[in-house]
Amino acid sequence: MPPRTSNSADPADTAAASPALRVAVLADSDTRWKWGALTARRLTAPGDGPGEDDRPVEISGLLLRGRATPTPRQLAEVGEVGVDAGRVREVTAVEFLHDVRDEGYDVVVLALVGGAVQAMLHGLAALGLPRRPVVVTGYVGVVYEKLADGLLLRHGADIVLANSRDDARRFRAVYEGVGADASAVTEAALPFLGGAPYRPEEGRDTVVFAAQPSVPASRADRTYLLRRLVEHARLHPKREVLLKLRSKPGEHTTHIEELPYQRLAERIPGGLPPNFRLVYGHMGEVLDRTDLLVTVSSTAALESLHRRIPTAILSDLGVREPLGNHHFIGSGLVTSWDGLDGGHRPRPDEEWVSGQGVAADGSYESAYDTARAKVAVLLGRDTLPGLAPYYTPATAPGYLPSILARHHLSADGHPLPGAVAPGETGRVRGAVRRTVRNAARGAYRHGVQRVAPVIRRMGDL
Repeated sequence: MPPRTSNSADPADTAAASPALRVAVLADSDTRWKWGALTARRLTAPGDGPGEDDRPVEISGLLLRGRATPTPRQLAEVGEVGVDAGRVREVTAVEFLHDVRDEGYDVVVLALVGGAVQAMLHGLAALGLPRRPVVVTGYVGVVYEKLADGLLLRHGADIVLANSRDDARRFRAVYEGVGADASAVTEAALPFLGGAPYRPEEGRDTVVFAAQPSVPASRADRTYLLRRLVEHARLHPKREVLLKLRSKPGEHTTHIEELPYQRLAERIPGGLPPNFRLVYGHMGEVLDRTDLLVTVSSTAALESLHRRIPTAILSDLGVREPLGNHHFIGSGLVTSWDGLDGGHRPRPDEEWVSGQGVAADGSYESAYDTARAKVAVLLGRDTLPGLAPYYTPATAPGYLPSILARHHLSADGHPLPGAVAPGETGRVRGAVRRTVRNAARGAYRHGVQRVAPVIRRMGDL
């Protein structure tokens, strides 16, 4: 459901006269931008609950500058999120804080890695605004690692979204276990679920492997998975076999990809069979023609389950925490390539599915009702309490300062000296500054994405 516009209400004069509900989404990767923008839409969609905000909505897209800042191509492939990709702009952490100070946003969605969320919470608190925005954060997918670390770094937001009933239970247990307020934890669902329920089509037989940038990590393991996928295509020449890729070589996503499957595919003995293809694009569009989704632990499995598409979680490399497939223990989906080659199709355990937020039972439309009502209540208050993260200079003096310093903030949340060049508003100086930043960013990305992996591989020799 798209954001409301100024002519969406009737009587029209009342809506047109109402100030817009202003929402800022700050993201640091392509997938987090997708999560953040769609979450903003879900939270501001029209509702009929008490206190629901009926104002028109304006969503501003901001990308936190860093190694995973998405390219225009990646933004275009994210799919429809209700925000014009051409109007999304890059900012530093300090620029974002100044933007919040100057623009008067009502809601801020922090679609960031945990450390960046923590830095923004302290930075927002340090602004001392007479009327601060409601702050929302959460996770882009399956939470299978760094549960305590990531959660405590997100503590302090008004709303910490959990993508499932099981996640909400785990999140509250972590907060309560350290004596932190757990009231911000709010059960919802992944905001990008959707699409038509699975319907097999006569004459169509498509297997899709959803690749992940960092799982598995080693060349041997990634080569093994690719080889088995290619062998599956050769075993079933009438079956279309697709390798769904997240990014092109040189691009970054939420996780670092040091060994792109595209490069490994160039070295497959005998070449790739004619029924095997590498595909990009929006996952929802790929799922439209999928008859079996195979992955190690990708969030794509949850999208697939939501649509009741047959789904398989691979055990070939073990069921292990570093792979993330341990999250699917009890799902009924864990199997191997040997089983899939022989025609096995896993059947999901319904009790497990019901706890994972995939809402395959049709309840997805109401998944954000509680979160949307919470936002409405907070917006309706005359004042909001100060942001109070669990980590402070008193509770984590050996951890917090380094997290804030990465984003050029001091231990009290204020910008470090030299973090901002005040008064640089002239066109020439602004253009020069942007040019230098873009060049530096390009050099940084080249070092992280190309040079560093080579040095690490040389160190393993």
